[in-house]
Amino acid sequence: MRRKDKEITDPALLSAILREAFVCRIGLADGDWPYLVPMNFVYSGGHVYLHSAGEGRKIEILKRNSRVCFETETGVELVRSERACDFGARYISIIGTGTASFVTDLAEKGRVFDLFMEKYAGGGNWSYPEAALRAVTVIRVDVETLTGKASGYTEEEVRRLLAGEPEGS
Repeated sequence: MRRKDKEITDPALLSAILREAFVCRIGLADGDWPYLVPMNFVYSGGHVYLHSAGEGRKIEILKRNSRVCFETETGVELVRSERACDFGARYISIIGTGTASFVTDLAEKGRVFDLFMEKYAGGGNWSYPEAALRAVTVIRVDVETLTGKASGYTEEEVRRLLAGEPEGS
């Protein structure tokens, strides 16, 4: 990363950002063309998990090339100014790379869905019919690199934001 003053290297902070962020964009290589897909995701144990229908362009690309890039962000805010050229944004982001594979084990799919339900529905005691688990495609990205960046935030502000503390506390 060019701007080392904005880099986030603390593994605990990187994990917290991945847990907090709402949408992940997964970048794939479709021959000579990039292909980008926004997806809901969860992060656990060094893996990014995505769920999908079992057909479509994304699935076909992953079958040919399992190497992926992904990006996510949180804390995005417009920074206004009196001058047009001084407008900007502050944000906390992660760009990562990894290798994707398809999860076929039904028990692992169930654990992943528990993580999704915790993140997006606040938990609960959910059950997943076997037919539903068989029908859904779960993609596991084994994370190889993570680069975090905080633009417009101090490290302490990042920690407070991820802890749910109000600004200025």
